[in-house]
Amino acid sequence: MDVIELRAEFPVLRKLAYLNAGTDGPLPARAVGAAVEELRREAEEGRTQAHAERCTELEGALRATYATALGCDTADLALTTSTSEGIAQVLGGLELGSGDEIVTSDEEHPGLLGALVAARELKGVSIRPVALAEVAEAVGPNTRLIACSHVGWMSGSLAPKELAEVDVPVLLDGAQGVGAIEVDVGALGCDAYAGAGQKWLCGPDGSGMLYVTPGLREQVKVLRRGYHNLANPTDGLEARLHEDARRFDSLSLSAEAIACALAATRLLESAGWSTVHERARRLAARLAELLSERGIGVAPRGESTLVSFESADPEAERARFADGGVVLRDIPERPWLRASVGAWNDEDDLERLLGLLSR
Repeated sequence: MDVIELRAEFPVLRKLAYLNAGTDGPLPARAVGAAVEELRREAEEGRTQAHAERCTELEGALRATYATALGCDTADLALTTSTSEGIAQVLGGLELGSGDEIVTSDEEHPGLLGALVAARELKGVSIRPVALAEVAEAVGPNTRLIACSHVGWMSGSLAPKELAEVDVPVLLDGAQGVGAIEVDVGALGCDAYAGAGQKWLCGPDGSGMLYVTPGLREQVKVLRRGYHNLANPTDGLEARLHEDARRFDSLSLSAEAIACALAATRLLESAGWSTVHERARRLAARLAELLSERGIGVAPRGESTLVSFESADPEAERARFADGGVVLRDIPERPWLRASVGAWNDEDDLERLLGLLSR
């Protein structure tokens, strides 16, 4: 599948330069069709035992597809509704308390910050933020966990490779990682990786994943239990959790959302993950270069798909760009606009953005 064929899969690109996958990716037409087909089936055939079996089948297929995107075994991957849910499961389930410390970075998303605040307020855990580039070397005698972004959502900076060598567990927020750049959780050396389905994988809101190593899995208590994450839910009070990462599955996932996420991820997979990642990184680097040539300050970034650049009034400029058919986002508390560049974008999208800058 070439870039023209890939672009044709996304209806929004017919009218907009959509550069906002870091918030929500563009939705492919075939993903919408898959969701509609599931809803049609439910409406016409009812939600019977066959429907339940269909849900299980779809979950297995999505789990396998997400596992491929992370480079992990399906047994180590749970299906969630968001990056934030996966993060909260890990941080809420670890037995940490007063005297324990979590090291994080000073550019984290509320999805991680909220869970860190809960650990501090409910468990008495100390939270120590440092620069993202320094999280590996910040481990101290009381550090029990490092929890930070794989790709910083504000700037596009990458977590240091040295995290693979630290002696404490590492939880990575992969919201801006999976689907955007190559992810190999084994090479990263992380113990948990929470990702989003609705961003760079172009799936529906309410889709996500959580990778947890077998070693950390035994340390994370599962506080929410129900039909979905129990091995034999009909065992009543004797029911036990799944032995593998399915114990962390969300308690309710709809067939239509799973089908939508599966179709979207398979589309990108069919284009080739290496092609998707390389093209997006190349276009993002080109945009950063073009902005710099025009004297516009670009935030320090890594080899990611995010490009944040200076703006005197980010909120007003974001609205002006939207009126001109270019979808970006502003970064709270920072004088930046952020462009999220995907493999589905092209040079015309970049030129459209640059054209509005000059007005």
